[in-house]
Amino acid sequence: MVQSSWESSKASQLQSGLEQLVYRSNIIGADRRVCNWGGGNTSTKTIEKDFRGRDVEVMYVKGSGSDLASMKAGNFTGLRMDDIRPLFEKPEMSDEDMVAYLANCMIDAKHPRASIETLLHAFLPFKHVDHTHPDAIISLCCADNGKALAREMFGDRFVWVPYIRPGFALSKMIAESVLANPKAELVLMEKHGLVTWGDTSEQCYAQTIRIISEAEAFIEARVNEAKLFGGQKHAALPADIRRSIVSQVMPTLRGAVSDAKKMILSFDDADDVLQFVGGDDSAKLSQVGAACPDHLVHTKVVPLFIDWTPNADDVEGLKQKLKEGVAAYKEDYKAYFARNKNEGDVMFEAAPRVILIPGVGMINTGKSWAMSQVSGALYHRAIAVMRGATALGHFVSLSENESYNVEYWPLELYKLSLAPPEAEFSRKVAFITGGAGGIGSETARRLVSEGAHVVLADLNLEGAQKVAAEINAKYGENRALAVKMDVTSEEAVQAAYSETALVYGGVDIIVNNAGLATSSPFDETSLKEWNLNMNVLGTGYFLVAREAFKLMKQQAIGGNMVFIGSKNSVYAGKNATAYSAAKALEAHLARCIAAEGGEFGIRVNTILPDAILQGSAIWNGNWRNERAAAYGIEPDQLEEYYRKRTTLLVNIFPKDIAEGIAFFASSKADKTTGCMLTIDGGVPAAFTR
Repeated sequence: MVQSSWESSKASQLQSGLEQLVYRSNIIGADRRVCNWGGGNTSTKTIEKDFRGRDVEVMYVKGSGSDLASMKAGNFTGLRMDDIRPLFEKPEMSDEDMVAYLANCMIDAKHPRASIETLLHAFLPFKHVDHTHPDAIISLCCADNGKALAREMFGDRFVWVPYIRPGFALSKMIAESVLANPKAELVLMEKHGLVTWGDTSEQCYAQTIRIISEAEAFIEARVNEAKLFGGQKHAALPADIRRSIVSQVMPTLRGAVSDAKKMILSFDDADDVLQFVGGDDSAKLSQVGAACPDHLVHTKVVPLFIDWTPNADDVEGLKQKLKEGVAAYKEDYKAYFARNKNEGDVMFEAAPRVILIPGVGMINTGKSWAMSQVSGALYHRAIAVMRGATALGHFVSLSENESYNVEYWPLELYKLSLAPPEAEFSRKVAFITGGAGGIGSETARRLVSEGAHVVLADLNLEGAQKVAAEINAKYGENRALAVKMDVTSEEAVQAAYSETALVYGGVDIIVNNAGLATSSPFDETSLKEWNLNMNVLGTGYFLVAREAFKLMKQQAIGGNMVFIGSKNSVYAGKNATAYSAAKALEAHLARCIAAEGGEFGIRVNTILPDAILQGSAIWNGNWRNERAAAYGIEPDQLEEYYRKRTTLLVNIFPKDIAEGIAFFASSKADKTTGCMLTIDGGVPAAFTR
C-alpha cells in the first residue's frame, strides 16, 4: 500500500515554492505505484520578481523530458500566469499553437519546454496541482464499470472526464468540470490518471496519497488472489532453470528483435510477472492494449505473449516460438502502422519491447540496458493495473487509433528527441578478457565512453568489480558487468557467456586480451612453462573465441573479435620461445577465424603491441626481471630501453592499444578482417613483411 513519504523536518528547510515543488515531485516519482517513469507532472503558483523587479505570478511546471523522481529545479519551466489566463476564454487551440504560445510565456528562455499538460495546471484555480498515474486509480479508470465504482467510492467528491488526448481541450474540460462542482476533490481521467490539488505543497501531496489509499483499499477488498488473471494455468519453473533457459534463448531473441539497429535485452522474473505470465486469461488480457497512454512509447500497444508450455527440456522449441512470434509481431505492427499513419510519420522499429514467457518471466528490449528497464518498469505497472481492473470488472484500453495517435504524437516524440544522439558503440555489448588489467580496463573505459555495455572477465574478480563500479558510477547502472573467468576452463568460459547473455542478451565485440608471459632460454624452457603459455595464450584465446563465434552465429547479426597479440607474434623474442610461439599461434588463429566468420558477418583482427608496462599485472611480476636480465639491464631501466629501441622514440600505453581496439571494433573498420595492426612505436625487427 502507498504510504506518505513527506518529512516535515526536511520540507521546513526549503525556502522557495520551487524548492518545495522539487521535493514534492521527487517523493511522488520515487514510488512508481504513484507515478510512471517519465510520466505525470506537478506545479506550483508563486510570486517572483521579473527582470524589472516587479512582482509577477509565476507557475512552475514540470518541463518536457524529465522524470519526477530525479528532476531538479532546472527541470521545471516558469511561466507568467497573466499571459496564460486569457487562453481559458478561447474555444479551441491546436497543439502546435499551444506550444508556440507557451514559449512566449516563459520567464526564462533557458528553461525546458513546458509539459504537454501545462494548461491543465494553469486553468485549475489552485496553488498546487499534482497529475499522477497511480496503479490503483488507473485500475479504476481502465475498468469497464469504473465511473459507477468511482461514484460508490468517492460520492460527489470527484469529477470524471472521458478519454481525450492531453492538450488544450482536455485542460479546459477538466477546469470547467471542477469549477462546476464545488465539492470536487479530485479528477479521474478515463484510461489515464488522477489530478489532485491543495493550498500548500504538503496538503497537495497528502491529498494525492489519501485518494490513492482510498482506491487501493477499495480494490484490495475485491481481489481474489486465486482467481487473478483467470487463475493459474502454468506454474513458474524453478529459478535456476528459468535463468538457464533465458541465457540459452536470449541470443536467438536478440537477433530476432534487432533489425536495422541492435537491441539490448534484460530479464525479469519478479513475482508479479511470474503470476501474470502463468495466468489462464493472461494471453488474451495482455492483448487488450496499454494500461496508460504514457506507456505506449516504451512498451508499444501490446507485448508479445509466447504460447509455450513451460518445459526445461524444450529450449529449442522455445527458440523457435520466439523467432516465429517476433516475425509475426513485426508484420502485425507494420499493418497497424499502415492502418493509422499520418502524413510524415516514420515507423519505429517493429519488434516488441516486452516479451512474456509462461513459467519463465519477462524479457524487455531497448536501445540500452537502462531503456530496457524502463520498458520493464512500465509493464510492471501495466500488470498492477490489469490486476486491479479485473478485480473490479473488465480491463479496457484505448482504441487502436487512439493508441497510435499517442505513440506517434509529435509532442510525445519531442521527449524522445531530447535524448543525446547515439554514439559509435551504442546498443553494443563488449566482452573483454583480462578486464581488470591495464589494457582491459582502459579498453572498457574507451568503449563505454562511446555507448557500449561492457563485460569485464578476469580471474581477478575483485579487480574487475572495482573497474565495473567505477564505470557504473560515471555512466549509469549496469553499463559494466564483472565476471570471474579462467580462460583455460571450458566450463568457466561458457558460464561467463551465459551470464552475459542473461544480463544483456548477447555480445557484439570480443576483446581477447587475458594473458601472461614467461622468459627463459630455449634449452631451459620447461614443459610446465611451455604448457602454461599454450594453455592461457593459445587454448584460452581459442575457447573465448569459439564460444563467442557460436553465440554470434546464434544472434545472426554479425560481430567483432579483436585479439591482443604482441610484437612477438611476428618477431622471435630473445629468451621467450614459449611466449612468442603462443603469440604467433594467436595471430594465426585470428586469421583462421576471420576466414570462417566472413559469411556470418563476423570480423576478426589483431593488435600487435609491445612492452606496455603501465597497469600490467604481467610486468609487475617476474616477467619484468626476466626481460631485464635478457637485455643485460636493470628492471628500472626497461621503460627507457623500450622507448629508445622504437623508431618514434615513444613508450606505448594502455590507452594506445584501447584506441586500436576501438578502431577495429568500430564502423570505420567494417570492411576489414584478418588484419594485424602494429602499435609498438616502430620496432624495425617486428615490421610485418
